Amino acid sequence: MPIRRRTVLGSILGLSAAGAAGAGASLLGASTVRASTRRQAPAQPFAIGVREYRWSRGNRQLVTRIFYPTPGTPGGEPVRDAPIADGVFPVVEFSHGLGGNPESYAPLVRPLAEAGFVVPAPVFPTTSSGTEGNVQDVYNGNQSMDVSEVITQTLALNDASGDPFAGHIDTATGVGVAGHSLGGMTTHGLLTAWPDERIAAAVPFACVDMGNPDGTVTANVLFVHGDQDTLTQYSSARTAYEELPAPKAFLTHLGAAHDEYIWSGYNHTQTVATYVDWMRWSLYGDADARDRLQADATSGTTTTSWEAVLE
Repeated sequence: MPIRRRTVLGSILGLSAAGAAGAGASLLGASTVRASTRRQAPAQPFAIGVREYRWSRGNRQLVTRIFYPTPGTPGGEPVRDAPIADGVFPVVEFSHGLGGNPESYAPLVRPLAEAGFVVPAPVFPTTSSGTEGNVQDVYNGNQSMDVSEVITQTLALNDASGDPFAGHIDTATGVGVAGHSLGGMTTHGLLTAWPDERIAAAVPFACVDMGNPDGTVTANVLFVHGDQDTLTQYSSARTAYEELPAPKAFLTHLGAAHDEYIWSGYNHTQTVATYVDWMRWSLYGDADARDRLQADATSGTTTTSWEAVLE
């Protein structure tokens, strides 16, 4: 499905209309039956482990670090190749922004693993370099299709004989996706121009509208944005929000620009509490997390606006 409109970010970087319209591509294992009942959400946070996998999609190398719950004391650094905690955990993929990587986005990646999610975080082959010309890989759908491949490979680990993740991944509930800036655009692309129907929950941070939903994806979608963002304009994210059906919500950080609210400090606590509870509700069926959302979003030291249609 082609992208319907040009966005301000594409205009700033001088992308052509032809380059912005990506051709559709078949999804890898896109059909997943979601369970009618979900597993109980963990009551306590976990310590974090991390393992690296080297996957590919065609000639695109997809080095992916998976963060996950591990036994131990919460709050420390991720432990490489640590054992996986007892249990079966939903998947939430995370997409970094321009010049980023999974470690630079630790303030958004680690809280998910601590809360009981398996979090594959790819290092995208072009946009991790920080070169603005590589933004084309988002507009032509390459990154969204990369995420679909990472999701496929991650879910397959559940049945991979001898792999540490075997038997620990929830493959029935659906998956979550999240990302910031170009990663947020990649995330929104998975709901619209390059849909992946396995997605049950999404949180695009600081995204722009990547196209029209066509009903392929049925997901709970939370937008998070600063209303003074001049790079990925707030108005474009608002358009994307209006186009999607419920359940959906929009957390606006008033007076904030592109990224202050995702780092430790400032209003990071509001951001993370809302984001994690959105995933707990969507993928664990945690009704208490759903009921906390408005307080998560508005109870803090900075001013926010919360809008939601949850039914």
